[in-house]
Amino acid sequence: MIEAKNITKIVKSGGADLKILNDVNLTVGDGEFTAIIGRSGAGKSTLLYVLSLLDANFEGEVFVAGNKISQLPDQERVEYRLQNLGFIFQEYALLPELTATENVALPFLMRGLGKKQAFQNAKEALAQVGLEKKTENLPATLSGGEQQRVAIARAIAGKPKILFADEPTANLDSVRACEIMAIFLRLNRGGQTIILITHEDELAQMTHRIVEMNDGKIISDKQIENPRVNLCAKHKIS
Repeated sequence: MIEAKNITKIVKSGGADLKILNDVNLTVGDGEFTAIIGRSGAGKSTLLYVLSLLDANFEGEVFVAGNKISQLPDQERVEYRLQNLGFIFQEYALLPELTATENVALPFLMRGLGKKQAFQNAKEALAQVGLEKKTENLPATLSGGEQQRVAIARAIAGKPKILFADEPTANLDSVRACEIMAIFLRLNRGGQTIILITHEDELAQMTHRIVEMNDGKIISDKQIENPRVNLCAKHKIS
């Protein structure tokens, strides 16, 4: 589904060049649930931004579904992200003055979809994450876990080729984190390709594959033969 070739990113630090990513190569298959782990500063979030076209300042090539996307012009890059990729971040990035439905519908409206259909799609996505009774709530009236579920609904509503999640459980307690992982697992069982950045090893063990980074390089890449999906089996999404 996605392939990164020879990805290098260099920034200036104190007048010297600092390699944030150092000749990284990574392939993620269609329908795979991959966790990227590593200590703070290892380069994992930077790699996610490169893979997801949020960062255009790097050397190397990125392909999605066989199509080279790393050298798209700026406007085409924005359009490609909007049409093909989904994003979930540590901070929920919800607009506080909009309801849950309006927040999820916003990307559809940006694509030019009519309001009625955009809102219908948004409500269907909210139902997928267990928020069918909170569609008209403002973010301030939702818990942290519920706000993150709205962010997930927004990310999946357009049926993205790849779902990128950057530390999506970092602000949540263990129960709410487990609820979010339960949603990811269900989406993945339905065929969704997911790339998850996390510092929580227990959550990473629930995925198909763990890629570990350090100092801008991949130092380990292992398949998980028996993902520990039962860790969240006891938590229901309410």
